[in-house]
Amino acid sequence: MIGVITGDIVNSRRVANPNEWLSKLKIAFDGIGATPKTWEVIRGDSFQVEITPADDTLWKALYIKALIKSIAGLDVRMAIGIGTKTHDAPKISEANGEAFVRSGRLFDQLKKNTLAIKSPWQNLDRAINMCLELALLTMDRWTPNSAEIMVLSMENPGKTQLELGNILKISQGRVSERQQRAGYEEIVKMEAYFRELVQQKVNG
Repeated sequence: MIGVITGDIVNSRRVANPNEWLSKLKIAFDGIGATPKTWEVIRGDSFQVEITPADDTLWKALYIKALIKSIAGLDVRMAIGIGTKTHDAPKISEANGEAFVRSGRLFDQLKKNTLAIKSPWQNLDRAINMCLELALLTMDRWTPNSAEIMVLSMENPGKTQLELGNILKISQGRVSERQQRAGYEEIVKMEAYFRELVQQKVNG
């Protein structure tokens, strides 16, 4: 089982310098694997990335969302597909399997929601997509400050609010306020629930 994220940057043409978001995205993707086998940026502002193991996929998608939202005016739409990989290829755009098909089809169906999932398990999809719809009420409204604290908190899960504050040159209280506004604790709980469900399905 692998995860595949298909996505595109919303309002990418409003940013004068596309390198502002593209360089951040490429650094994040480089941490996952090498291009073009593991990820590709296509047509300027669309992308596809393969995630292994599958239960890591939502964490990576949430991180990408926060990373892009940390730049004023930008957002990202993403469709997560989970399943098998039946054809490996030198380029991710040439690979195939259930995960790729699910991610691509779901991406084409995305309307108002900016993040959704399609897996082999209907009950998992129903539960997680409902959680995501609620989480997106907060995530779609992240300010650059809220998104920035999400990125930093996700990159440094072991650090205290005081330590995060030292990095940002703000007080521990301000870190706490920003995490609360971003819904950090609740979003991390949702991600842990997703991870647990996928592990149960894969191992069970």
